[in-house]
Amino acid sequence: MKSLWNNNITIYIVILGISIVVWVLLLFNPGHIMTVEHCHASASGASYSSLKMLLQMNPFSAQLLGWGLMVIAMMLPKLIYPIQLIFAQSLKRNRFMNAFLFVLGYLAIWMFVGVFMIGIIMVSNLFMPMSYIPALGVLIIAVIWQFSPYKQKFLNLGHDHYILSAFGWDAARDALRYGLQHGIWCVGSGWALMLFPMLLPSGHNVAMIMVTFIMLSEHLENPQYPEWKINPRLKAVRYIIAQAKIKLMILERSKSR
Repeated sequence: MKSLWNNNITIYIVILGISIVVWVLLLFNPGHIMTVEHCHASASGASYSSLKMLLQMNPFSAQLLGWGLMVIAMMLPKLIYPIQLIFAQSLKRNRFMNAFLFVLGYLAIWMFVGVFMIGIIMVSNLFMPMSYIPALGVLIIAVIWQFSPYKQKFLNLGHDHYILSAFGWDAARDALRYGLQHGIWCVGSGWALMLFPMLLPSGHNVAMIMVTFIMLSEHLENPQYPEWKINPRLKAVRYIIAQAKIKLMILERSKSR
């Protein structure tokens, strides 16, 4: 029991540490991997020359790298509990490999989706460079999706946890399948929120932080009946307020003594 507790704490610290390091990297934005730079080659707007210049100024590989780092920074903390479950279910010699395969499958789904997301970003910058209109359009879609029963269904599925086989290749296969499955549910629930910051001409870092908080907060909520309703899913806010009240009570009691 003590060993399991220590593993859970270690997983928590390691994953948050990796997420923080990647966040710092994104905020410094080396090589402008998190921004799209472009100006039309002609006054007529979008053209083949403009597309060629856009791809030269923003190589697809660099944009895909930026997308991957964004996914790691924002989504990795959501994997703490599943990885803890994998450690609890796996034989000691298989724990790290099973956890690695789970994360690999999860990231593979997001990277596959990222190809299409980057395509949307490139097209938006080709036809409307430095415009907030594409971001506003996606934000409206994200708000509608946020309160839809389909979003709730994906969130509910995200609470399903895979039972891994104990031995050999079956355990590795199950861990990879678990990661792929979990990635699909996360993409289904958060695709619009993830796209929104990437379409902003400026302020995308602030938007990324806000979206991360929203997605982590809704991940903490219990499964609910899927229906159209305004549900802010602010469990993280309620938790922070409760902890602040407890700290204030402790501080007041210590002062009164």
